[in-house]
Amino acid sequence: MTAVREGLPDGRYGRSADQRADRKLKIVGSVLGVALLGVIGWAGVSYIAGQDLSGRVIAWDAVSDHAVKVHLEVVKGTDDTGVCTLRSQSADGSEVGRKDVTIDRRGDQVDTEVTVRTTKRATNAVLVGCTASGNR
Repeated sequence: MTAVREGLPDGRYGRSADQRADRKLKIVGSVLGVALLGVIGWAGVSYIAGQDLSGRVIAWDAVSDHAVKVHLEVVKGTDDTGVCTLRSQSADGSEVGRKDVTIDRRGDQVDTEVTVRTTKRATNAVLVGCTASGNR
């Protein structure tokens, strides 16, 4: 009776083709993974660095059925200018007022009080966002 071998002895003739292909796939996967992390990091840094103006609503007060007074704080570059958008909503969630506020005073931090006219009693005042409009 003759014994029939199905393959070469393990480790005797070097790596098999499957092992070489697996190693190449691991290397390619690692390189692509590092590249993807680099792109995500670059996008995050450029997004954060690109925000020239940031603002927040410090306080607000519905002074009447047709006006809300908003205390707005904006942090920016000394010579930067921009526009911040405020909006007010009623108790049912509908928008009752919206105002674009131009921020053009010099300084790193600008505190301002703005009156937003409303169509009915406001229950909040929200900063929609701030965008830079160039340097003076």
